[in-house]
Amino acid sequence: MGVGKSTVGSLLAERLGCPFRDTDDDIVAARGRAVADIFADEGEAAFRMLEKAAVAAALEEHEGVLALGGGAVLDGGTRELLAAHTVVHLSMGVEEAAGRAALDVSRPLLADHSLDRWRALAEERRPLYAEVASAVVATDGRTPAEVVQAVIDTLEWRPR
Repeated sequence: MGVGKSTVGSLLAERLGCPFRDTDDDIVAARGRAVADIFADEGEAAFRMLEKAAVAAALEEHEGVLALGGGAVLDGGTRELLAAHTVVHLSMGVEEAAGRAALDVSRPLLADHSLDRWRALAEERRPLYAEVASAVVATDGRTPAEVVQAVIDTLEWRPR
């Protein structure tokens, strides 16, 4: 959260001349409600079920750059589906990510904006990101354009 997946994904797709899709946007469009509202009214488990279905559909239907929510990797089935794809993990230090995302009040898992909560989520998810990542690109201190170039440079050395 806060690393710029949507911003970088959109810019990357533009640079590569392909479409961009964000599974959080898919969920919002399908439900007609914000992610934060789904979390608040239906709970995280209900959201994760919607997310799992959205990711599976997007991986099946979409050819281009796809941004997943930071918690999508919590589902083992989703991780299995991702194994057949090139996955770039955009990484960032906890303090910088928290500072970026603190400006966005729509993040339900971080409503208290506690750095301890950020660290706990990062530690919980780190091995899962490592499991699915074909490449890791650090975003700390970089502009979105610099991150896009780093992704392109990294992927040039990877099989498509």
